[in-house]
Amino acid sequence: MPQYAKFLKEVLSGKRKIEEQGTVMLIENCSAILKNQLPTKLKDPGSFTIPCEFGNFKFNKVLCDLGASINLMPLSICRKLNLGELKETNIMLQFADRLTKKPNGLIEDVLVRIRKFIYPCDFVVLDMEGKLTLRLNDEEIVFDIKQAIKSPLNSCDDTCYFIDVIDECAEHVQQEVMIKDSLERCLAHSYTKEDDDPLMQQEVVPLEAEGNKEEDEGAEIKDPSKLELKPLPSSLKYIYLEDNTKPVIISSCLNVREEKLLIGVLSKHKKAIGWTISDIKGISPTTCMHKILMEDSFKPTIQPQRRLNPTLQEVVKKEVVKLLDAGIMYPISDSKWVSPVQVVPKKGGMTVIKNADNELIPTRTVTGWRVCIDYRKLNSASRKDHFPLPFIDQMLERLAGNKFYCFLDGYSGYFQIPIALEDQEKTTFTCPYETFAYRRMPFGLCNAPATFQRCMIAIFHDFIEKFMEIFMDDFTLYGLTFETCLKNLDLVLARCEERNLVLNWEKCHFMVKEGIVLGHKISEKGIEVDRAKVEVIEKLPPPTNIKGIRSFLGHAGFYRRFIKDFSKIAKPLSNLLMKDVKFNFDDDCLHAFKLLKEKLILAPIVVAFDWTIPFELMCDASDYAVGVVLGQRKEIFVHPIYYASHTLTGPQLNYTTTEKELLAVVYVFEKFRSYLIGSKVVYTDHAALRHLFAKKASKPRLIRWILLLQEFDIEIKDKKGAENVVADHLSRLETEEVEKRGISELFPDEIICQINKLSFQTPWFADFANFLAGGWIPKDLSWQQRKKFLADVKYYFWEDPYLYKICPNQVIRRCVPETEFESILTHCHDGEAGGHFSSNRTAAKVMQSGSYWPTLYQDSKRYVSTCDRCQRTCNVSRKDEMPLTNILVCELFDVWGIDFMSPFPSSYGFEYILVVVEYVSKWVEAIATRTNDARVVLEFLRKNIFTRFGAPRAIISDGGKHFYNTQFATLLKKFGVRHKVATPYHAQTSGQVEVSNRELKRILEKTVSLSRKDWAMKLDDTLWAYRTAYKTPISTTPF
Repeated sequence: MPQYAKFLKEVLSGKRKIEEQGTVMLIENCSAILKNQLPTKLKDPGSFTIPCEFGNFKFNKVLCDLGASINLMPLSICRKLNLGELKETNIMLQFADRLTKKPNGLIEDVLVRIRKFIYPCDFVVLDMEGKLTLRLNDEEIVFDIKQAIKSPLNSCDDTCYFIDVIDECAEHVQQEVMIKDSLERCLAHSYTKEDDDPLMQQEVVPLEAEGNKEEDEGAEIKDPSKLELKPLPSSLKYIYLEDNTKPVIISSCLNVREEKLLIGVLSKHKKAIGWTISDIKGISPTTCMHKILMEDSFKPTIQPQRRLNPTLQEVVKKEVVKLLDAGIMYPISDSKWVSPVQVVPKKGGMTVIKNADNELIPTRTVTGWRVCIDYRKLNSASRKDHFPLPFIDQMLERLAGNKFYCFLDGYSGYFQIPIALEDQEKTTFTCPYETFAYRRMPFGLCNAPATFQRCMIAIFHDFIEKFMEIFMDDFTLYGLTFETCLKNLDLVLARCEERNLVLNWEKCHFMVKEGIVLGHKISEKGIEVDRAKVEVIEKLPPPTNIKGIRSFLGHAGFYRRFIKDFSKIAKPLSNLLMKDVKFNFDDDCLHAFKLLKEKLILAPIVVAFDWTIPFELMCDASDYAVGVVLGQRKEIFVHPIYYASHTLTGPQLNYTTTEKELLAVVYVFEKFRSYLIGSKVVYTDHAALRHLFAKKASKPRLIRWILLLQEFDIEIKDKKGAENVVADHLSRLETEEVEKRGISELFPDEIICQINKLSFQTPWFADFANFLAGGWIPKDLSWQQRKKFLADVKYYFWEDPYLYKICPNQVIRRCVPETEFESILTHCHDGEAGGHFSSNRTAAKVMQSGSYWPTLYQDSKRYVSTCDRCQRTCNVSRKDEMPLTNILVCELFDVWGIDFMSPFPSSYGFEYILVVVEYVSKWVEAIATRTNDARVVLEFLRKNIFTRFGAPRAIISDGGKHFYNTQFATLLKKFGVRHKVATPYHAQTSGQVEVSNRELKRILEKTVSLSRKDWAMKLDDTLWAYRTAYKTPISTTPF
């Protein structure tokens, strides 16, 4: 029970006595009596505070404001009292400077004791600092409310406790303003009619007339009937929501009934449409508020204003006046952040004009001037908001295929979102007239796009992806029928009115059949390129520098989903962008440039997908590109949805044909993963792909790819390359002649392995190909030859236009004609990854690359015996003088041998090679070093051996001090590795590493230049050649 109830109970029961008061008996003739005794007058307390108690906490001075509508408690006091959880509230507090702030919450039924009485009160909790900072010129005054309450009345401290200090500092400024401003003087000094001054009246009357004139002019500017109506295309027209006022743009294809219904909806929600900037009401801070959060270590920056010529000053003046009238900004005299204003030309679309030399050059036309604020310093100190934007391609696919659209646009969308009070001063900018700060979110802030997108999603979250798509301030509504789209428009406009979101009448098109969204034209037919942009690209002259190449590929690449074989066509241009490539715009580049423009002009319409129809994939791979097509079969035709291609780079160029075909499949499933989590069909012209999925033993890379595809339901259907023309065109270019080129590491390129139709020499496998393709058996064969022929042909299969042989180890290799023997041997023996190995190893490299012909080993021996470099540098091989004792090895990576190779001529500061070799797989690691000390050895073992292959069981080395030392022993002991030291002058103990040293040195001798100072640059190529060479002890290659 409250304590005041106990007080009343004690009074009634007589336990508590009240002061006796004088009493008077009144008679019927006496209605009142005058007493000399008056109520005791209370003394002036000297402050507006009273003592209060909250539970066990006492506060001697609590501010009592009889004019306040709520009880206010600082957040720090609330936490100190431990009053429990705060209750949510929608109250917005307005302060003396007319700014608003949302409190932290509400605490109900807090017992407050004032002297003898206890009252239950509700408190609004607000986070208050209790300090006010005022700056006048160079003087700064801090008014601390907490200290002011605690301070004695007669304090003479310089700290600001009384308003007199502020008045004293601002008095001379106030007097100057009042002297100059006659209206302010009239308002400040009140006077009666008897005190009227004729001169004063003469000053006041003209001011009132001038003010009325200015108000009339402003009203005339804001009148929507005075808006300029621009010419429209034939598919659009203007209508008015009122008599010749408030125009809007609608489709001209609507009938009378549809137009009447549309006007009714627009008139019903005309508050959601803005015709001038003064129509912007601003979104409520409870819906969205932009905050500028700073990094932990930032330093405020005050930048000076920048010079502007008279023309640009006038542009800035008009913009400032417009935003001040709309209440979007306000003057500010002090701020720790000041950014300069910058006026930039407002450019239109890309066009082509002639320069002084009558040459066509691309440029952008200047249509006006735009006032910007340079917030780069503020942005660099701000914490970044990583709110995601929607995927453009997915948006377009949801929009396409509808019959009616409404394209909406926010009216100065950023200016409709308020900025947090504590962050408004950070937007301060300086111009020739004054410094101003924004109340609403301006352009140029790094987190403004994320805030706006988050705000729009919060407002329309239940409409998005159902009948509405949003990308920043571009809103698109759609519907399959007029009634459906009109209903959706009614819902969206009602939501805009509810949240005070205003749309721009000039950029809103209602109930149209087609339109431009994010650079693409959408309609009921599907998705097309924007013809206006394509026409500009068509007029572009050939680029003359790298910047022009990059600009053109950027413009054309925006529409690459419409261009078949984009990567293949653009490859000559893309090669010019590579590092250390000299710019040479040759005929191939010119052809690619013209072909890309032609493809853009003839770009097809991509249909919208249907989730009820299965997707179909067509993919193909060539020598240096893969091409894929995503489509859907409607009736009997496959309609393309998306074209994609990828240029092979780096190690991908060395993949086998099987690996390239599977790479194309993996690429298409990664590219279109969002579509293909379901069931799909893969069309391919490579029959070995089905065999690969059924094969149990494959390379680790292929196994990883196959595992990636397990989450998809894939059906593989073989089709001839001639039938799979769509994907083939994405990966191949037709050539009339076969170009002589080196083959890839593992498989010959498509062009090299193509049968040369211009050659009159019959290939060795002609009989096999004729039998498999048409069932023809050579007529001039004897019975024994015919039997052998039929037995051998079982190991071959024909896939137009190539013949393949299934070798004894179940590896499929392509049969190569005689015209390609020489080039293949040259690549495998003399190429970058060749290494000038012996005839057997060279033949093994050819077979590893996927090539086969019957006389491979004989041809390889003949070729190696005639190699000039091999004859000059090769040593005579020597047999072992006596049997060697084998080193027992249990598992892979158990035993490693290590040694230094030296001396070498200095190569970029490197003089030594540190080599380690694994005894089972013969895998070699080597690096060039500047010294041969223990530090280099320890660092190499940690980074290249232990962290990649794990800790071995033993390491074999010689007795050099770089291996036999305390640091080396400590490291091996830490990882539990045994150190075996070779006998002095007995290199056979570490024979494996010595053999590796000899092989690496032999390859380097044949690949370095005459000066032999580039061996450090050739070391990686040497390692690659050694690792891919056939090793007899393991019957394969280390790689």
